Amino acid sequence: MKALVTGGAGFIGSNLVDALIDDGNKVIVIDNLLTGKEDNLNIKADFHKVDIRDLNIIRPLFNNIDYVFHTAAFPRVQPSIEDPIKTNDINLNGTLNVLKASQEAHVNKVIYSASSSAYGDQCVMPLKETMEVNPLSPYGLQKYVGELYCRLFTKIYGLNTISLRYFNVYGKRQVLEGAYCLVIGIFLRQRLTNDPMTIVGDGSQRRDFTSVIDVVKANILAAKSKINEGEVINIGNGYNYSVNELAKMIGGPIINMPSRIEPKETLADNSLAYKLLGWRPIIELPKWIKEYKKDMELK
Repeated sequence: MKALVTGGAGFIGSNLVDALIDDGNKVIVIDNLLTGKEDNLNIKADFHKVDIRDLNIIRPLFNNIDYVFHTAAFPRVQPSIEDPIKTNDINLNGTLNVLKASQEAHVNKVIYSASSSAYGDQCVMPLKETMEVNPLSPYGLQKYVGELYCRLFTKIYGLNTISLRYFNVYGKRQVLEGAYCLVIGIFLRQRLTNDPMTIVGDGSQRRDFTSVIDVVKANILAAKSKINEGEVINIGNGYNYSVNELAKMIGGPIINMPSRIEPKETLADNSLAYKLLGWRPIIELPKWIKEYKKDMELK
């Protein structure tokens, strides 16, 4: 199999590239290194420092590709609120270019990295793919529209697509600094620098934390599956923890910060992923944190 991974120098993308190469696949990586890092690149991958917003540049790279894993994005909620124009350009125009290049090159399937941010705030848990979306940020909206583009390209052009909605991914190479850092990364960085962990609001908000190992497995299963009509599938652990519980697992002093607009809770119904892909999560957050703390000599 020959695969192309957009955002292959990023957190999720680089882990996926490693797994694909370990399985004996040839991999092309596209990344502009805006948020990705050269240190994340697998030396066996064919790396191209290009931007998915430039269709004419990326178009030739899709020739003779079997599967495209579209993980590239300008990530996270707060940056999209601060700069909706730039995030829209990357997350929507970039996605449209990836789909167009894939369609022209007759790629077998595009596996799109969607986001649970599309759900926004919901009154009923767990979150099911059949629920009406309610994004609370430009990022959430952009990732949802990307799903719609995938479905349209399937219906109009016959391009096989599948969208995986990730829930709060953590693990190896997760971002520990900057605007793209999630709460686990923030807390771990603060512990490494001996700073108190900053909890937004009262810390009662709950999140479904999902290992990047499980997310990578879901991508590979999606590529191998017969699901190809723009299906949207939750990729979440199916269990959640409050931010206060997370801080307690990591251990250390905390301080509370003002609240902001965000969902009160996320919790994936992952039954469809098991039904269609045979996927189940295997990594448990408390065990991972315990091992990480041991490796980093955190007490």
